[in-house]
Amino acid sequence: MKMLSRVFSGTTLGLDGILIEVEVDVAERGFPGFTIVGLPDKSVDEAKERVRAAIINCNFKMPDTRLTVNLAPADIPKIGSGFDLPIAIGILAASGLIKKDELNQSLFLGELSLEGKIRQVPGVLPIVLMAKKKKITNIFIPVDNAKEASLVDDINIFPVEKLSDLVLHLNNEIKINLFERTEINFNEPTDYEFLFENIKGQLIAKRGCEIAAAGFHNILFKGPPGTGKTLLSKAFASILPPMEKEEILEVTKIYSVAGLLKTSFYINKRTFRSPHHTISRIGLVGGGTNPTPGEISLAHRGVLFLDEVAEFPRSVLEALRQPLEDGKITISRVQGSLTFPSRFLLIAASNPCPCGYLGHPKKPCRCSPGAILKYKKRLSGPFLDRIDLHIDVLPIEESDLIKNMPVETSEDIRKRVIAAREIQKQRFKGLKILTNAEMTPAEVKKFCQLDKEAVSLLKEAINKLSLSARSYFKTIKIAQTIADLQGKTIIESSFIAEALQFRSHDE
Repeated sequence: MKMLSRVFSGTTLGLDGILIEVEVDVAERGFPGFTIVGLPDKSVDEAKERVRAAIINCNFKMPDTRLTVNLAPADIPKIGSGFDLPIAIGILAASGLIKKDELNQSLFLGELSLEGKIRQVPGVLPIVLMAKKKKITNIFIPVDNAKEASLVDDINIFPVEKLSDLVLHLNNEIKINLFERTEINFNEPTDYEFLFENIKGQLIAKRGCEIAAAGFHNILFKGPPGTGKTLLSKAFASILPPMEKEEILEVTKIYSVAGLLKTSFYINKRTFRSPHHTISRIGLVGGGTNPTPGEISLAHRGVLFLDEVAEFPRSVLEALRQPLEDGKITISRVQGSLTFPSRFLLIAASNPCPCGYLGHPKKPCRCSPGAILKYKKRLSGPFLDRIDLHIDVLPIEESDLIKNMPVETSEDIRKRVIAAREIQKQRFKGLKILTNAEMTPAEVKKFCQLDKEAVSLLKEAINKLSLSARSYFKTIKIAQTIADLQGKTIIESSFIAEALQFRSHDE
């Protein structure tokens, strides 16, 4: 006679949750053994020892016959320790120690300690979202994951501390209370370490930051050392608008899969990622044997700051070309392809030459023409063409540094940025895009209206500056953002002129 049970669990594939059926067969006869099939990796295979010890230490009987666990569908790789709990529940159910009535409407997820305690696992949010779509009503997860799972409405979350408590609950001997959701204030005020009111001078650079924040445009700061490029970049976060709930869930899913939700159960602040220039290509764009999100995905809907961008390996920078254009990165491996979102705002900072003082009004440059040319070639033309705003950050005059002139605050700038974003929100209502920078050429033609003088100036700029097609559309997008900041519906020639000032000097 054979005893079978079926328990639902889940795993992640990219950012999507996948329903996994944990089938357990306890044979009445046969040599003792414990086999897990269904493409388990080493972490899943090691569950055998954790499950065995947890069941015994919770004073339940571990079957001493042949055990077979199948993780279906069998063609999807199974990774991580989250299958410990469903395997243990499946074994106990197949052994007749758990009533099977409620198992069909329940999903189990969690890592087991040797004494039967249930530990936190990554990737809970996408799995719970998947369970809701599959109309699974009850989710049994570790206590430490309960807040993260509660971001999903209309589903029963049961926080479980120990395997024995869960078994008694399923047998109606004790009751595990539902997790009580608390009202979450997604737009709670945020403290910023760097603010624009603490930056002296640099009015043009600040104006460029305001335009970039309003339209989600990429920036390249270029200038000598010590002029404030890094400070401007770090203060940039203080003028970004708050995140919408859809954006919060989207970014939280990424951090959940990456296992980075340690101190908070959701991400409500636009992320600011600043990787070192020694980062590998996989570290930046994502990948690995079991593909995980890279820095560009962790910066989704936020900022990716590349300080001293010319020091990054060229192969790493060239890998940014597709995600900068498409807002996503597709990673192909033998097992298949995964797509991670990567709609980030790039801020890059660079010196004009190896010594940094090319064009400095007071300090002479000591670099040879060959060294300067070689340094500039580290950033390819196609990469620079994908950057919207090229801003020269010049040394600050002594008078501006010493004088206590009134300076516009980050809060004042942020209010204008939020107003401009609201205009864009109404403009793109019903579409998948949120900002001007995300418009395709077809959408630029549809939404951007230029007056006659603006069209004339743009034609002249195309002839004299030899603008590429990409630069042509980027200029219009930037001009549209400037119009939004001014509250205008028509793009005027002055907006085009200001947008052209921020294009690369090479053009």
